[in-house]
Amino acid sequence: MRFTSMSIRSVTLAAAMLAVGAAHANLTIPTNALVANSVQAFSSEATDAFAAGGVEIAAQGNATNPTEGSYSFPITSISIGSGLKIAGGQASGSALQLSRLAKGAGTVGVTIANFTINYNTKQVLADTTPMGGTTAKQAPLYNFNTATPLGIKYKFPLSITAHEVLDNLTLTPEMNATMKSALKLTPALAAALDSITTFGTLTQDIVVAFRPKPVSATPYVPAP
Repeated sequence: MRFTSMSIRSVTLAAAMLAVGAAHANLTIPTNALVANSVQAFSSEATDAFAAGGVEIAAQGNATNPTEGSYSFPITSISIGSGLKIAGGQASGSALQLSRLAKGAGTVGVTIANFTINYNTKQVLADTTPMGGTTAKQAPLYNFNTATPLGIKYKFPLSITAHEVLDNLTLTPEMNATMKSALKLTPALAAALDSITTFGTLTQDIVVAFRPKPVSATPYVPAP
């Protein structure tokens, strides 16, 4: 098993910073070699609405589907701001494809990829690509509420874990319009989309321990 000296230095630096409680960090730290994952669990009302509209969700790139209705994305980097606060996190290389068979149009859909959590705006962003269309880079996807603030636990000498839960994921107006258009939703299905009060939760877990193999941080690009 081999890791680059940069990865090892990054992990060591992150651990040292958290241990000593540095006041100002302002660093982006690669975490694709660490056991760090973000898991979206769709709400029952979201999965029911998708099922009613014949919408299927497929994990793409680094994303996996560990259980029904949930999708796991490796966290590839985190940004640390002043006061050791996490300013952002990215799951580059992961994607979800939402598709359905629309009457008279065949298979239609949209791919959301390369997710970013922006804690300053309380939004999840993603590269958004309608099937056969143009990609909107880092378009607003969800607004969120912080249910469980990021908690960092440290044990001597370098055992560090972090856990966080974001809930009340609601579609942004931009993504709501994109989904209606890309999935060619009928008025009834569009109304069902509008009625969803939450799309579920996002849970982040980070452990300063190496994965058996680092995941790729190369941004996911949908096939033409």
